[in-house]
Amino acid sequence: MRRFITTSDCEGAGEIFQVTTLINEAERVGKDLIKNPPPTEAEVEAAKLTVKEMGEAVTKLKSAKANEEEIAASVAELNLAKENLSKLEERSKLKPGIPQKDGKIDYSRDFFARQAFLTVSGQLQVESYACAVSSVYTFGPTFRAEQSHTSRHLAEFWMVEPEIAFAELKDDMNCAEAYVKFLCNWLLDNCLDDMEFMAKTFDKGCIDRLRMVGSTPFVRLSYTEAVAILEDVVKGGKQFENKVEWELIWHLSMKGMVAQVSLCLLSYWELILPFLTNLTDT
Repeated sequence: MRRFITTSDCEGAGEIFQVTTLINEAERVGKDLIKNPPPTEAEVEAAKLTVKEMGEAVTKLKSAKANEEEIAASVAELNLAKENLSKLEERSKLKPGIPQKDGKIDYSRDFFARQAFLTVSGQLQVESYACAVSSVYTFGPTFRAEQSHTSRHLAEFWMVEPEIAFAELKDDMNCAEAYVKFLCNWLLDNCLDDMEFMAKTFDKGCIDRLRMVGSTPFVRLSYTEAVAILEDVVKGGKQFENKVEWELIWHLSMKGMVAQVSLCLLSYWELILPFLTNLTDT
């Protein structure tokens, strides 16, 4: 189980949803400075002079071997003066807005003393476990901000991420296929009443789709082969919003046209993949 909050920016997508107390603190300090302006430099210097004079007075009393009560009273006054100076110096450092250091946000002043985010993935942590015990997974909340406001792109969801050591792409595809089939069949075996309600109320074909996905092999198809299928569809008269070409940004309707069966799409165009993708010659 992974945590809601992390200091790891996984997959380069974790910087969007940030966890910080700096904004609230900046608002609080800003309001406070309006009501009670910070001390001037002259006020701070005057307080320093008072501490110096009181310190000299205590020294004189001790040198003159004054009685203990008189010395104690003078020391008490000196301590109050030092405390007042400390508060003035601390308050004089307060500035409106989010704290800065060397032109950047000073996260050392934040709650966690460093940047923190809503977690995107537990992948970085679980990879080390995979190297030790081979097959592992992480399950927990995920927060992602993508400029794709559709039913297929959620800002918050729970995600299972398996990590398999010493595995090839074929092993990953087999694992994904087995897991999706397991989920489909588990729903049919354990939640058929719920699925019948869904079929009656929202999607008449959902049960048939679950049975199809749970019982048929997944097709392995390269990106180039998928584009060729779309080109043949266009020749047959089908129209898409985007032009069908090899360097293609896929539209949802195109994915649906290719995905008449369950499939794993391989060897994508590298420019539409994240930085962590392994490049191949195909």
